[in-house]
Amino acid sequence: MSRSVLSLMDFRPTYTAMLAEKYDLHRWDEVDDKQAFLDQVGSKITALVTSAGVGVPDGLLDKLPNLKVITSFGVGYDVFDLDACRARGIRLSNTPDVLTDDVADTAIMLMHATLRRLVVGDDWARSGQWAANGAMPLTRSVRGKKLGILGLGRIGQAIVSRAEPSGVEVGYFGRSKKQVDYRYFDDLVALAQWSDILIAACPGGEATKGIINADVLSALGPDGYVVNIARGSVMDEPALINALRDKVIAGAGLDVFYNEPNMDPAFAEFENVVLYPHGASGTVETRNAMAQLVVDNLDAWDQRGELVTPVI
Repeated sequence: MSRSVLSLMDFRPTYTAMLAEKYDLHRWDEVDDKQAFLDQVGSKITALVTSAGVGVPDGLLDKLPNLKVITSFGVGYDVFDLDACRARGIRLSNTPDVLTDDVADTAIMLMHATLRRLVVGDDWARSGQWAANGAMPLTRSVRGKKLGILGLGRIGQAIVSRAEPSGVEVGYFGRSKKQVDYRYFDDLVALAQWSDILIAACPGGEATKGIINADVLSALGPDGYVVNIARGSVMDEPALINALRDKVIAGAGLDVFYNEPNMDPAFAEFENVVLYPHGASGTVETRNAMAQLVVDNLDAWDQRGELVTPVI
């Protein structure tokens, strides 16, 4: 008898089909009467497939008494109650590394698009303003700027490797100093004050919740830009909206939001903000690689009692 697996969504059709061939797969998103399903099948479920965006619905762990492993489609794991998982003996895996390149590329894309006002320029050409009013207003160059990185982990370092050819000077803030040549700051406000561009590439969770706050934005200053490809939770969004309205900073490039997909509509007011719908890892190639890693983790646990990329 194959293991009973509950998938909270169709994370990639081809890879969901792989799981259906190997396991007794149940789709939570296709269940109408969820309580009846749990009453009948809940005790049989030993593995759960979810994502960093979906997490685990409140109370579901209590309805799956024999759950042994959660495989998550995504790198972040701040949505999971790790203490609750440990107390129940539940293992958790994620999909790191395979999305690093696309996320770093998106950070660079947002940085250039924000400073060069790509969206405004596109509209200037499409709307006929170019023909009617001449050249659009001048923009700002990335070259020669000081780039501050909040979080110099895998993604942060990948961002830096792509930014350096644009002629930036790099500084960073993190939990500890790393063996790199970039300037280290042990205070985020000090990094922001030094920076022309601040890119958030840190993990989410309580430790970084609202870490980019009014003080940080004020230190960044009226010629400074902020880019967030980390988590929506790291940004104090009301402070950011106030900073944009009051011209405390020059602009922002945002891939993630606190209440996504229901982002604060105020962000749409600003021409100096480039918005992207949490799509940094959203390429066919990377999402397929992430999905394969979900399958690999589940197979490794099923066959050897191990995980390829364990969180706990």
